[in-house]
Amino acid sequence: MGVNADKPQLWKADIAASVDLYNSWFLNFAPKAYRDERVSATSSVEEALTLTNNLADITPAKLREHPTVLPMLRMSTAPPIARDRLIGLAAVSPSLVRTMELTGRVPEGRSVAAVDGQLNKIGEMIARLVDVDIFPWFPTKSKPRPSERHRAATIVADRLCGSRSDPIIRNAQEARQLRAIRVWLEAKGYKFIGSGEGLKYDSMQPGTFGFRVNVPVKLNDGSRTVNIPIDVAIKRKASVPADFPLLIEAKSAGDFTNTNKRRKEEAQKISQLRDTYGSGVRFVLFLCGYFDSGYLGYEAAEGIDWVWEHRMDDLVEFGV
Repeated sequence: MGVNADKPQLWKADIAASVDLYNSWFLNFAPKAYRDERVSATSSVEEALTLTNNLADITPAKLREHPTVLPMLRMSTAPPIARDRLIGLAAVSPSLVRTMELTGRVPEGRSVAAVDGQLNKIGEMIARLVDVDIFPWFPTKSKPRPSERHRAATIVADRLCGSRSDPIIRNAQEARQLRAIRVWLEAKGYKFIGSGEGLKYDSMQPGTFGFRVNVPVKLNDGSRTVNIPIDVAIKRKASVPADFPLLIEAKSAGDFTNTNKRRKEEAQKISQLRDTYGSGVRFVLFLCGYFDSGYLGYEAAEGIDWVWEHRMDDLVEFGV
């Protein structure tokens, strides 16, 4: 027997309640999450302006020393340019730009001259496209007034946050979902195990739970093993040490479009888990937001059940 996957007669009402819950959270908390991120981004932009001498020093040496300023520089142009657009305009290596932005370092294994040649092309392209309406001091290389500098940093921070608005909201929502799960479980007498306490999926004691747990699975061809991240692992009180924990994936969505693009991710996870540990593995979704009947039907067909956040007590039906 399933908990929600086998009850399609309830899906329509649950979808409406889930959408209402997400919208209520978004209207009350998402603006604050965005504003908090913008404050942090403004501080980062001001630091980047200091590091580049207010954009007057976008040299290879400076970019090599501070590769993390590159996203800010992309948002300082007219128009702001995406990462791949910069790669195309400057005709530089994609791996160079992506490594700088995603890992905060310049790739190793290349000659200094070759890297500096590409960094110089990046600096020249940024300087050519600098938005002089935001940075009025740039054409004359004069020193900006503090108010000018702060205003420019705020505008660029807005652009940065605008380009990352979906991840900002998604991360805030995920953190809220995990807090809700923790409050519910601790009210039931479960003990939280932090990541620094040696949390491992196969050594959890009954009555414990943890977040961000890596579970190794075999790839389809059996050639090697990889870790897949699981949002929540719960060792049910009634279990014995040898039992596999209940695995939960927290999912939220602010529209119906993206959920259907992402639904194959869960199907792949459950397939790898079952291939590795057997059909008895319980992998459950924790849903809040825009999940329509097409998404639910797909997951049900893959043998995946779920708990709606607006009805968390359904976790009891999974033995929690």
